[in-house]
Amino acid sequence: MDEVVIRNAVVEDAAALSRIYEFYVRRTVITFEDDAPDERLFSERMKNIMRFYPYFVAEVGGKVVGYAYASQFKNRSAYDWSVETTVYVAPGCGRNGVGTLLYAALEDALKAQGIKNM
Repeated sequence: MDEVVIRNAVVEDAAALSRIYEFYVRRTVITFEDDAPDERLFSERMKNIMRFYPYFVAEVGGKVVGYAYASQFKNRSAYDWSVETTVYVAPGCGRNGVGTLLYAALEDALKAQGIKNM
């Protein structure tokens, strides 16, 4: 596999990321969603998350193959320094270290923000 490049996500990634997510909505139960969000809704979700939390994309050969982000764990002040983490890797791209690299980037960014629990 070519080199994996981890970069900050941008809203323009929404189409590629929503396609990855759609696979998990349709084929697994891990998302707890019945319907996959369209690109517009996905981009709105991204914008809300990126206001405060890191959001990363993994690319191989210029193609998006995964993403990771952090989000609010609970809406109580006692949890201000705790987050929920999410990592998705495109079908067929697993077991190549993509998820590990995404999670490491997320962990580093969250440490810099002073987050204590992931």
